[in-house]
Amino acid sequence: MKETPGDPLSTKSKVLETGSGLVQDFQPVKQICAHLNAFHVYASNPTRFVETNHYCSHLTEDVRQCILYDGPGPSARLIGIEYMITPKLYESLPREERQLWHSHVFEVKSGMLIMPGPSVLSSAWEAAETKEMEDGISLYGKTYHLWQTDRGDAVPLGGPELMVSFTREGQFDFETNVGERDARFGVDYCQKKEARERIPVPEIHPDADTATEGLVHT
Repeated sequence: MKETPGDPLSTKSKVLETGSGLVQDFQPVKQICAHLNAFHVYASNPTRFVETNHYCSHLTEDVRQCILYDGPGPSARLIGIEYMITPKLYESLPREERQLWHSHVFEVKSGMLIMPGPSVLSSAWEAAETKEMEDGISLYGKTYHLWQTDRGDAVPLGGPELMVSFTREGQFDFETNVGERDARFGVDYCQKKEARERIPVPEIHPDADTATEGLVHT
């Protein structure tokens, strides 16, 4: 991950941050309850994709919202947002709107979507992650990236970019890209895939995943 341009934080800024943290109550941020990691592909250019860390919270049982970063560390850059909704809300949307949303079935079943955990994963953690996947597999996501870090932009440039999800094998170099990600987090997508075999596959609405139709990159 490249460094963000600019001078290091001054003592004044550090003091102000510390003081604000002691006095203010950051309720929306405190509602974040899950860190997920997967890959997003540009709807406007399916040859480009970005590994993305999602920090998500629940607004209701039917609506989740996620802040997206290019990494999990303290210097991670906020690159976008994703909203996730249940099928009953998705089906209530106009057709033109539904075409902007993507499914999560392939992300879950392939092992691409993970919930990074402690350095030494326990069976209890694996079970918790699988439960999260059971809840998330039927959700539809609408994602916009605001900072195109993959092309080296030093600051956010241009307008928001609609992002979508890979939906089947052969759409990108899965073994290389997901394998490299797994090495950093100490996980194995093949094991994830096997653990999720029993998760039922929901029917995907025909209006979803429109932007990835015909996408093949082997």
